[in-house]
Amino acid sequence: MKLPLIDGQGNAAGEIEADDSVFGIEPNLAVVHQAVTAQRANARQGNSSTLNRSGIRQASKKTGRQKGGGRARLGTPSSPTRIGGAVAHGPHPRSYRQRLPKRMRRLAIRSLLSQRASEGGVIVAAPDVEFEAKTSAMSSLCRALGVERTALVVSDGVDDALVRGTQNLPNIQAMPAQTLNSYLILTHDQLIMTEAAVRRCEAMWAVDSDRADEGAGDA
Repeated sequence: MKLPLIDGQGNAAGEIEADDSVFGIEPNLAVVHQAVTAQRANARQGNSSTLNRSGIRQASKKTGRQKGGGRARLGTPSSPTRIGGAVAHGPHPRSYRQRLPKRMRRLAIRSLLSQRASEGGVIVAAPDVEFEAKTSAMSSLCRALGVERTALVVSDGVDDALVRGTQNLPNIQAMPAQTLNSYLILTHDQLIMTEAAVRRCEAMWAVDSDRADEGAGDA
């Protein structure tokens, strides 16, 4: 798989060879859906809480006679049908956590990287491109690199200048390759990567690395 190199003026500066097992596979959309669903579920706190009848501090005496009043039967003030009463079938604190195997998480990331690459949405910044800690400079650079809507700027490790330069751009987000995830790739139209970030992705998510992890686990 070849990825285009773009210089700071938006001109083609060649191509780099990328691992087909990371940037050139057939996307598995079913696994992508499971990975994104699990990630969004794990981000939920599950703190919503309502009071049931036993949690309402009210008198337990019935508020009216059972019969003879000509009205509907009334229970205690804690009844869900009364104002100030309990909530029927309301939410209570719970865990929304979903477990996803490591191989499925990695496959989802490879699928999304491959899909973006096949659509021309992966741009590799040429080695002479410098990321400045200025919003105006980063905005101009992103336009020159061909960013049209939303983009992830991926570096190898945390780049303080890159983070400062993009933090005020609403459609641009900077992050290291080590923290890429399926949801972020899915919600951004383009990826701007340094060559070092491409190599880091290959080292982390190539098929060979999965096999190496399996061998280490068996040992």
